[in-house]
Amino acid sequence: MRPRPLLAAAAVAVASGGIIVGLHVPAAQAATACTVDFTVNQWATGFTTDVKLTNTGPAVTSWALTWTFGGNQTISNGWNAQITQSGAKVTASNVSWNGSLNTGAATSFGFQATYSGTNAKPTDFALNGVSCAGDVPPSSPPPSSPAPSSPAPSSPAPSSPAPSSASPSPSTSTGPAPACGTGIRCDGFETQAAGTPTGDWTVTYPDCQGAGTATVDKAVAHSGSTSLRINGATGYCNHVFVRNAAILGDATYVRYWVRHTTALPTSHITMVALRDTNDGNRDLRLGGQNGALQWNRASDDATLPEQSPAGVALSRPLPVDTWNCVEFKVNGTDGTMETWLNGTSVPGLLQDGVATHDIDGQWLNRTYRPKLTDLKLGWESYGEGADTLWYDDVAAGSSRIGC
Repeated sequence: MRPRPLLAAAAVAVASGGIIVGLHVPAAQAATACTVDFTVNQWATGFTTDVKLTNTGPAVTSWALTWTFGGNQTISNGWNAQITQSGAKVTASNVSWNGSLNTGAATSFGFQATYSGTNAKPTDFALNGVSCAGDVPPSSPPPSSPAPSSPAPSSPAPSSPAPSSASPSPSTSTGPAPACGTGIRCDGFETQAAGTPTGDWTVTYPDCQGAGTATVDKAVAHSGSTSLRINGATGYCNHVFVRNAAILGDATYVRYWVRHTTALPTSHITMVALRDTNDGNRDLRLGGQNGALQWNRASDDATLPEQSPAGVALSRPLPVDTWNCVEFKVNGTDGTMETWLNGTSVPGLLQDGVATHDIDGQWLNRTYRPKLTDLKLGWESYGEGADTLWYDDVAAGSSRIGC
């Protein structure tokens, strides 16, 4: 049996309402090298950060941004950059497709990290060894980065929050669209025309119809130029989903990218629903409660993790105003489940078949062998909470697909 996790400090924080702290670090005041927007979504023991780097100096064909953390922050994974850390010092270098930055051009990347105590912000950003504040360059310049193989995407993701009634800046592409590999079915909505989803995707309003809407959006995308936009309103009948009964097949693993504007509420909400023919055609639901991600089984309202303060502390909030990679495994043979957020497995969303208090003890109160037959993306609120969401690059397969 796995050891029972002990996260007392996190439990206290979530018990007070699932606190999510958003910190925005103003751009470095300089014109010699770069400006940096460093936007943090924080919880009791960890945080994710969206970094927007703008080159204010001469054009470069590769870049390395360095900084020094002011506390004990430790990066666990990143995206859209190669990130290394030695003590408090961090170097983020370009990947193959985002190395070229003309004067005034920008790119974005992100990472997830842990901390304890105070999450002090960095202040000493430097681009290719030149301080963004115009100070004397550091004595040890950052290592060189690999040359890019293709130009940067047309524009980066916005670094400041957008209200739920507005869209992010047009084309928030973070890289080339992933290809469907052997045994993988995927859809990035690129063949859809703006407006009502068509083809394998059907708009549905289970039980009742209200103010929720679903449209194909040609202005915002994780890759390419198209995504699925959900305007989710508060209240049960304002739910809306877009259903695909073809993409799932006999898949065990699902991956999608999602961006949203409003932190998850305290009350229960659903973002993804999958019909389970082995459970009376009731849905297996991925959403949130107490400000953090959770699974919910519609047939008996069991949750993963359990909704104790310690259980919720083992889940994670879904960062806002940035693209997030969500992956999950649902194994119909043994009923086990695992969920990854931005490449990192979430301990509170792991159901390994061995009952663990605060995590999956309630979930394993009966034999569970799901057979999932469709995938629905959308929004359903059961008490409070409105949100605007964009889904893109949906994939399903028999092995983990990755971000």
